[in-house]
Order: sequence, then structure tokens, then C-alpha cells
Amino acid sequence: MLGDYRIEGAGAAEIAASVERGVGAGALAPGDALPPQRELATRLGVNPNTVAAAYRSLRDRGVIETAGRRGSRIRHRPASTPRESLRVDVPRGARDLSTGNPDPALLPPLGDALAAAAERARTRPTLYGAPAVTAELGRAARRMLADDGVPEGPVAVTSGALDAIERVLAAHLRPGDVVAVEDPGWGSLLDLVPALGLRPLPVAVDDDGPLPDAVAGALRRHARALIVTARAQNPTGAAVSAARGAALRALLAEHPATLVVEDDHGHGIVDLPLHAVCGSTTHWALVRSTAKAYGPDLRLAVLTGDALTVDRVRGRQRLGPGWVSHLLQDAVARLWEHEAVRPHRVAASYGHRRDALVRALADRGVPARGRSGMNAWVPVPDETGAVARLLQAGWAVAPGARFRLASEPGVRITLSPLALEEVEGVADAVTDALRPSLSRRYD
Repeated sequence: MLGDYRIEGAGAAEIAASVERGVGAGALAPGDALPPQRELATRLGVNPNTVAAAYRSLRDRGVIETAGRRGSRIRHRPASTPRESLRVDVPRGARDLSTGNPDPALLPPLGDALAAAAERARTRPTLYGAPAVTAELGRAARRMLADDGVPEGPVAVTSGALDAIERVLAAHLRPGDVVAVEDPGWGSLLDLVPALGLRPLPVAVDDDGPLPDAVAGALRRHARALIVTARAQNPTGAAVSAARGAALRALLAEHPATLVVEDDHGHGIVDLPLHAVCGSTTHWALVRSTAKAYGPDLRLAVLTGDALTVDRVRGRQRLGPGWVSHLLQDAVARLWEHEAVRPHRVAASYGHRRDALVRALADRGVPARGRSGMNAWVPVPDETGAVARLLQAGWAVAPGARFRLASEPGVRITLSPLALEEVEGVADAVTDALRPSLSRRYD
């Protein structure tokens, strides 16, 4: 059952920690069965209720899963094993299309914005007791959000999109609550949900965003929260259309107690309009990060939402980091002010490459998805084989297992490192990897 590993502990917390140590060390593998509760209680000399409490804690934190009479087992994706570990080793000479990073050539120079922020800090240094959000960033964010039709709400600033989402979920949910998530979806988010002790419930996605029937099914199964990607969905490139946004808002209005969290990380790299679904329920939040538009090291996201949600996020933030650097806030405010034209050029550059690849694959009979953003999603019958064959051809792509819960296999291709003239070669390589017997048809 557990090989040589022995679970130890006299209390529920100690027993749970012992199991987690085994998972982290690799001594407990995904799928390993844990001892029945009474059997382990007898061996440890504790009350069965103590073991039951330990198992419940492990289940709530996403480390184990229970299957009725089959007992409890280590999850195949325990929360302590991040999906980022499911990556390929890129050999020398291969092109890496697996990272999800923006194209460095499309990132703006930060020197002027940072220098202006530093000059402001020289003359008006930020001290303890200063507002958490600078007046300049707050005004700019609220104006841009209003222009995009986002409901009125206070503004907070966090250290990136995932930080914001974590804080919003923690503000309203408790371990064991069910969260509806896109599938396939952002791997880091699929890790975060079970790490918070929440239970992810997959919701199918097409090019226009989450399917209303799938969302309705999740709500019937008592999902307390729904997380939606507005545009440039990772990994599929989906973007919520006007019709889909209206359908989701109408559906959510019938479930006003549902927490809705909307991720607009695609702001600044897509030219599709925002069709926000938030605002139809009592508690909601929309987060807009700068990582894709200005670079992952500019760790800043703007968060808006209903007053209670934002107040809870701000209150908890005060007890931790306090605030996000005003130097970064000033730099972003300046970039927003002086970079009004650049996002259209960035969106066009990603769009040309993405659309070209999707068309080239379609010409070869290979379906692919990619409506917005910097990634394309290619369904495959065998992820391992497809990734291996593409690697042999000199192209590294991301295995779909990093992004899936219950959806069909696929691979994600990041277009950022790709030049337009390379698209046909990538399409040939993908076709060879998926259907070698048909590949010569396109020679």
C-alpha cells in the first residue's frame, strides 16, 4: 500500500504533515492508497476521529482524494506538486515554444517610466501610512475600467493576477468549497485552488469562453465561485464574446450568492473588446495584470470589485505586505498614459502569428484553437507521443496535462518566439507529429 513509508503523528496536524512530507519527498506517489482510518488509528495508537480529521484536512487541501469504499488515495495531481513541473527539457538547438512568455521585442522600454517614478520618490517619498493605491494609478485604472464597461467599484493593487485571485478566494471561501474553473485552463490557477483547500470543478470552454450549460451544471453542483478568463485564455486563446458574456451574466443573475472572479490578463496584448461577466452577483472581482503587456517582472495587477470584497482584500493585505511599491504603481500609470497606441501594434503582431499558424494547421487538416493572445491549443490523441516527436523535430511545446482536469489531451504552442516565416515549418512538424502517414501529402 505505502511501501516502506510509515505515516507518523499523535495529532491530526502531525499525521497530515507526515503524509505531505511523504508526497513532497516522492515516497508517496500519485495513486497510492492510504491505510483505512481505523487501521492507521490502531497502529498509531490514536482515536479514529483523529485520523479522520487528518484525512479531511488532506482532502480539503487537495493532497488526497476519497473514493467511497475504495478508500483514500494520493491525488494524481496533489497540490504540493505544481503543474509547472510538467515541462519538457529543451535540448540545445531546439526552439522553445512552451513557456507562455511574451515576446521581449514587444515589451516597452521601462527606463523613462522607472526614472520618472524614482524622481517622484526623491521629492515625495512614500512613507508608512500612505494610501495603498496612488492617486494617479487609481484614477487611470478606474477610467480605463469604466471605458471597458466594468461596473463601478473601489480599486486595489496586488502583486500580479494570481496574488489577486488568491486574496479574493480567501476573502470569501473556506476549505472544502467548490470552485468552477475553466478546463483546459491556467495551470497555476489549477494548482492554487486545491492548495487553498478548495475543490476545483471543471467547466468546458470553447472559443467564446465558458459554456453556459457547463457553468449551469457547476452551479447546480453547488459551486461557490466561478473564475473566468476574459480574453487571451491560457491555453486556448478563448475570449468571451458579446453573446457569451450576456448569456453568462443572465445565468449568474439567477445565482447572486456566487462569487465571480474575472481575469483580464490579456489587457494590452489583445484588440478584442472586453465583455465582462462580473457584476451580476453580489460579490465579484475583476483583475487586470501587467505581466503580458509590460513583462512578468513588473509584478502588478489592478483589482476592482464590490466594496466588501475589495475591503477584505485590502484589510488582509495591510497585515502582510502592506502595499505594492508606489514606484511600480507610478511606472505603470506613466506607461498607461504614454503607451496608448502600442497595445494595438502588440495585439496585431501576436494576432498575425497566431492566425497564420491556425490557418496553416487547418490547411493540413489539423484543428487548432487560438482566438486571442499569444498561444494556440492543438488537440492531440497522445500528448506524450506528440511532445516527443515535436522535440525530435526541434520544437518544444507544452504538454496539455499542465492545463487539464477532465478535458481531452492537447498541446499548447506559444507564438511569442516564432517569426511569421517559421509558421509553415511548425505546421509541418505538428502534422508529422500527429499523423505521420499523411504528412507527405503536403510536401
